[in-house]
Amino acid sequence: MSATRFAPALTIALLTGPVIAGCIGIVLPAFGYLPALGGLALSLEPWRALLDWPGLGIAVRHSIATGVSATGIALFITLLILAAWQGSRVFVAITRALSPLLSVPHAAAALGLAFLLAPSGWIARALSPWATGWQRPPDLLIVNDPLGLTLIAGLVIKEVPFLLLMSIAALSQIDSGRTLLLTQTMGYGRIMGWVKVVLPQLYPQIRLPVMAVLAYSVSVVDMAMILGPTRPPTLAVQILDWMGNPDLAYRFQASAAAVLQLFVAAAALLAWRLTEGGVAQLSQRWLTAGARGRHVDRVARPVALGLAGLSVGAVAFGLAGLAVWSFAGLWRFPDLWPQTLNLQTWDRQATGLTGAITQTVIIGLLATGAAIVLTLACLQAEYRRDAAVRRALLVLYVPLLVPQVAFVPGLTTLTLIAGVAPSVWLVALVHLVFVLPYVFLSLSDPWRTWDRRAGVVAHALGASHSRVFWAVRLPMLSRAIAVACAVGFATSVAQYLPTLLISAGRIDTLTTEAVALGSGGNRRVIGAYALAQMLAPFVGFALALGIPALLWRNRQGMRVT
Repeated sequence: MSATRFAPALTIALLTGPVIAGCIGIVLPAFGYLPALGGLALSLEPWRALLDWPGLGIAVRHSIATGVSATGIALFITLLILAAWQGSRVFVAITRALSPLLSVPHAAAALGLAFLLAPSGWIARALSPWATGWQRPPDLLIVNDPLGLTLIAGLVIKEVPFLLLMSIAALSQIDSGRTLLLTQTMGYGRIMGWVKVVLPQLYPQIRLPVMAVLAYSVSVVDMAMILGPTRPPTLAVQILDWMGNPDLAYRFQASAAAVLQLFVAAAALLAWRLTEGGVAQLSQRWLTAGARGRHVDRVARPVALGLAGLSVGAVAFGLAGLAVWSFAGLWRFPDLWPQTLNLQTWDRQATGLTGAITQTVIIGLLATGAAIVLTLACLQAEYRRDAAVRRALLVLYVPLLVPQVAFVPGLTTLTLIAGVAPSVWLVALVHLVFVLPYVFLSLSDPWRTWDRRAGVVAHALGASHSRVFWAVRLPMLSRAIAVACAVGFATSVAQYLPTLLISAGRIDTLTTEAVALGSGGNRRVIGAYALAQMLAPFVGFALALGIPALLWRNRQGMRVT
């Protein structure tokens, strides 16, 4: 296992290298230097062109408003659910209902929500004509509304499960159960006691995931293309539009906009951090005021339950709508159900779907396989050495905090200059940058909390470090490793921008096809691709839970590990 000593350094290089290179590949063209396109000297012309674009201010405002609002609302809902129901059977049910939403790609969730909320969607059909009087779809701008409200809703329903999962993992480190019980014995209401005592301990533990959600939300591309405003779009979507313009001169303007996007994300993160400090200062007197707040529970607990149900229902019914549309024959408005169901759409799209599924699976397996090997090597190095490795591995989260649209275009430019042809291997390597942090997040806690006494017993029986690793630790953590693999595969499936740009549009995956079709009007084809995109990670999670159970079916202890 001596090779593991090099794993942290290799992992850090693989993660920071593309990010740094991509930023360089953006900054230089942003100031006019790109010899391949005739930019031989530094200049401010790209910035002048960017500032001359009349939609710049609105695009930046869209990005900040939707990103910050979605993050704030998602965090509020998460904390309200925790404060109202943590430790109860209802909380277990909420967690079980929300957890599967993590496997749903952002694009699939966005398409499902669009089908649900559209003027001809299921909600309008359910209310028509008896409640609305509509005999045909109304002329209402709900999806792609100019305020970005639908985009905010889509981001919220996708980020609540992630923040809830991160919070549950953090709660185990602060002994929140006994703390909450103590506040209740002192006469505090459940929610008031949780907010005053548990929340100040919990939030520092989940600050990094919250920051990652904020960085993603202010620069999201796929969901913004499906749900966001269009005239003008968010800044990230406009950058992608300029990057794909046939006139290559727009690459300079796109690079300047990408640098601006990086500063927008940094400003949002800084403003959030300053707001945290302000809230902490202003709440000091309230925290020590002694108000018990028993009456709050009667109102807040049903609200929390309703918000959790709304999040689950929005995604579930949206995805159900996708499934129905993919099999629908004639479906007139305001009929709630199609007149016929058939397989014509699936038959017509079989060739394209097969190719997209194949590419998606190959790229996902390559990226996930590399990520799990590097993660295991890093965790083993951390286990055998000291906490310095753990501190160094914080760099793993850099790709989650730097917006994709701020460095992936630059990475694309550098690969073109270097003459590296787009390939499945290249796309998988870039996917690794985003897959590895999530795999590490999923596996690090089970790995670190593994009962080391099993290893001590194995060493006492004469086993070497390598033998303990392969014969004791890996089998005992097989379920956690399988789940981490499923998380990594789901992350790879959901990647839109890296796949599109690094492959130069030559490699079609389920996500790139679903997003491309999302702007079209053929709901049956959109439903087929979005349903396939949703099922791909679902199959991964099913295998992750099923294979360990099958392997250790005769060992009770292994089944519960």
